[in-house]
Amino acid sequence: MFLLHEYDIFWAFLIISSIIPILAFVISGVLAPVREGPEKLSSYESGIEPMGDAWLQFRIRYYMFALVFVVFDVETVFLYPWAMSFDVLGVSVFIEAFIFVLIPIVGSVYAWRKGALEWS
Repeated sequence: MFLLHEYDIFWAFLIISSIIPILAFVISGVLAPVREGPEKLSSYESGIEPMGDAWLQFRIRYYMFALVFVVFDVETVFLYPWAMSFDVLGVSVFIEAFIFVLIPIVGSVYAWRKGALEWS
């Protein structure tokens, strides 16, 4: 029989971990001073007077490198539990993990051949 009281600790943790950030935002919104002016609305550049417009265009290459890093980083996070239980899992899971690794590798080779990863 399914007993709901076995999950009491989970629900308590979920509720408390949801209330704490909401409470922090509410308290900071109530207690924070609200003073608007030209100094507050100007962009801040390490104490130096801002020069020019704050909106600059960045080259798309920065974002491409960041996306490649995030893809391989997330892939590593997903592969870690699989690697920890590799001896228990069967050959089918090994093939699935191999395909999981192969897809980003094929994508990065494609991007490399297209010149998307060149820094020049």
